[in-house]
Amino acid sequence: MNPDLKYWNAINLEPKIGPARFKKLYNYFETMGQAWQANRSELRQAGLENKVIEALQEKRHEISPEQEMEKLTQEGIKIITIQDKEYPPLLAEISDPPALLYFKGKIPISDLAIAVVGTRKSTLYGEQVTPDIVSPLASRKITIVSGLARGIDTLAHRATLEAGGQTIAVLAGGLDKQNIYPYANRQLAEKIAQHGALISEFPLGTRTYPGNFVQRNRIISGFSHGTLVVEAPARSGALITAQFALEQNREVFAVPGNINQNNSAGPNNLIKMGAKLTSSATDVLEEFDVTINSLNSPDHLNTNIVPSTPEEAKLLTHLSKDPIHIDKLGELSKLDTSVISSTLTLMEIQGKIRHLGAMTYIINN
Repeated sequence: MNPDLKYWNAINLEPKIGPARFKKLYNYFETMGQAWQANRSELRQAGLENKVIEALQEKRHEISPEQEMEKLTQEGIKIITIQDKEYPPLLAEISDPPALLYFKGKIPISDLAIAVVGTRKSTLYGEQVTPDIVSPLASRKITIVSGLARGIDTLAHRATLEAGGQTIAVLAGGLDKQNIYPYANRQLAEKIAQHGALISEFPLGTRTYPGNFVQRNRIISGFSHGTLVVEAPARSGALITAQFALEQNREVFAVPGNINQNNSAGPNNLIKMGAKLTSSATDVLEEFDVTINSLNSPDHLNTNIVPSTPEEAKLLTHLSKDPIHIDKLGELSKLDTSVISSTLTLMEIQGKIRHLGAMTYIINN
């Protein structure tokens, strides 16, 4: 392990040292150990203001860099700095890249990474189209980046894992278990760490404050060649991520929606402003000149679903990409509710259909 890492972490524990001030330190000092032990005059020459110098020197008396590193080790958290060759090259290109990243898992290396973001209050439409677009991308070894939030973020991460792909979740707080947010996604976070990475620029113990999300969003877009917005109101954190993507000279994609729905305002406005209208994974891949033939193979699309029972055959005549409620299936198929329920469960296990929630189903192709 690089012995200087403990000082990168120690300095990062002072909230007043953000990316810009950190840059002054690593541009001036040969090591962060020198910066940590520097006197007031040296820190002033490096470009720090007096109030920041005072805060940093107070921190030096409060903590032990060795003990703080031990805490990270106990949590299974690693550090990568902007001076490491393994630092994500796309992220290093943005105007204010994090000086260091904390991560659990292994940061995926792939030719293409796509951010998928949207509202926390997703509708059945979002729950349908997100996996439809994300799954083929993930199946092609494209890394899916999102923020672990409820709604679209969660759908994107889950669809990636189910497709056997790699995903990155960028958090707005520390990576220690008690600070994983939201609480409901802690098990999902563990799975992501096994098939990708949990990442944050915030040190151990940082709670997820509202102000951290904007800072986090620039990393989501910075990690990615393009950002896809699925559902988002006119004022949404997802649109902030899209704005960062534009500022970082990255592509922006948007899934159009019903003009009468609040969640459609954000993507529809992005399309008006020049974002690529996206209705399938193909729209994303074409933008990057990626071969799309394999998306039409049987491995990716169950275009010919063979029913296993007469009951399945009846239900398949009424199932499509349009969501349908179980009560409507009963009305159309004339089957008993118990038979429909058990048959749908088996079909979902077999991957023939997808449950969107609220007892609503679509065919899985």
